[in-house]
Amino acid sequence: MPETHIIIAVLWAVILGGAGGGLTKIGTWYRNLRKPSWQPPDWLFGPAWTLILGLAAWAAVLAWEGAVSDADRTTIIVLYAVNFVCHFLWSPLFFTLRRPDWSLIEVVFLWGSVLALCIGLTPFSVLASWLIVPYLAWVSFAAVLNLTIVRLNVPFVRGIK
Repeated sequence: MPETHIIIAVLWAVILGGAGGGLTKIGTWYRNLRKPSWQPPDWLFGPAWTLILGLAAWAAVLAWEGAVSDADRTTIIVLYAVNFVCHFLWSPLFFTLRRPDWSLIEVVFLWGSVLALCIGLTPFSVLASWLIVPYLAWVSFAAVLNLTIVRLNVPFVRGIK
């Protein structure tokens, strides 16, 4: 039977991936937004997030196993908890509330939480830190995409352009 930290890491990834997918409604509103020609196809986002969150869960396991004290483990829990909240908030802002402008503000916090993971996991496992790099790259790309969508569709008022 897997150890508790492995189960928690997997649940972290599954809950975030499932919530992100469940809160992402690709409907008429989204389809009518002007988007850049370089936006990836919609079908790519699910597999990309699955891979990225899987790598982040693996990073959590490696960091946990590299932690030597309760303070170390508390640091890892706080880093992942903050990231969980920041990651979770983006989809409802963009898709449910239809506010890409608000999600653009929130993505700064998400990006910061991913960078904090990248840096904060290094003392426990250098490999764990590197496993977060694709997450940082994807959120960086998503932030630029979010910015471009906002610029192409301003102004947003109650999600209606």
